[in-house]
Amino acid sequence: MRTTARYAAAAAGLLALSSLTACANDAAGTTSSGADTKGDGEGTKVKIMVGGLDKVIYLPAMLTQRLGYFDAEGLDVELLSEPAGVQAETALVSGQVQGAVGFYDHTLDLQVKGKEVESVVQFSQAPGEVEIVSTKAEGDIASPKDFKGKKLGITGLGSSTDFLTKYLAVKNGVKVSEFTPVAVGAGPTFIAALQQGAIDGGMTTDPTVATILDKKAGKILLDMRTPQGSQEALGGPYPSSSLYMQTSWVNSHKDTVQKLANAFVKTLTWMSTHSAGDIADKMPADYSQGNKMLYAVAIKNTLPMFTKDGVMPKNGPETVEKVLKAFNPNIQNAKVDLDKTYTTEFVQKATG
Repeated sequence: MRTTARYAAAAAGLLALSSLTACANDAAGTTSSGADTKGDGEGTKVKIMVGGLDKVIYLPAMLTQRLGYFDAEGLDVELLSEPAGVQAETALVSGQVQGAVGFYDHTLDLQVKGKEVESVVQFSQAPGEVEIVSTKAEGDIASPKDFKGKKLGITGLGSSTDFLTKYLAVKNGVKVSEFTPVAVGAGPTFIAALQQGAIDGGMTTDPTVATILDKKAGKILLDMRTPQGSQEALGGPYPSSSLYMQTSWVNSHKDTVQKLANAFVKTLTWMSTHSAGDIADKMPADYSQGNKMLYAVAIKNTLPMFTKDGVMPKNGPETVEKVLKAFNPNIQNAKVDLDKTYTTEFVQKATG
């Protein structure tokens, strides 16, 4: 994979900006908005790293905290934030946190690297991702077939946006060496890269998508926020955002994991019976970036991706494996035991 020195430097600058502006302050356990990401200080302590607390695709993490469901289960959960899911993965495998909220596909990638990690609550049945094309480049990119020679934004190298972009390219006859992935994070850094021409397009999520459309800075090329969109782009359901944990920790802390599953399933059920406006009202004020109506629209457009019960969608793991095998040589040359990448043991008890 190649990234020119010029754009690597630009990406580094953008990510530096992201560390200042993204809703994350990991050491303090608070978002930049000052929203409380810690529990009440009582109960079993659990640290969870989220690949972007303010991203709508990971909304159940903060919403569960705001609804008081962690506390109700006797848990003292501290939510931490990193701008990309791959960084949440790193925090998990290094033992900095007990859980990660990120894409399920990391469990497959980690398995072939000798790490046993499993999804214990599956938040979604679609990626929730959107491929955006900048207003300046929309005449040159009509489909992924036109990715050749283009600079495409992703949250980070090795992230799920990186994985999905590579798959879309390969599926449409473009080699991964024929385009340039540029790590630009999400939110303000992604939008700035798009507007300044550092990228021709890229993959991102709400509320970034809603802001881009509102600013008329780009248009949607592919929309994978719904099961139908996932089917059309990827050939099946694509379980993405989830709570995943190291298998050894799950097996030795089953009571705590069950409480986490109980809390998250309550949230998913609550989301399925409330409007986007109701959900927006529960979230930290700064997540709306001064436009609560636009934020509610972003939530509404992403809601179809979420499961109602936390259960892994049928044939979802197989779709993810197919996508990764299309471009990832490590997975192409390895046998993945999908049964070890997720468990429904806890969500079944929570729903039953």
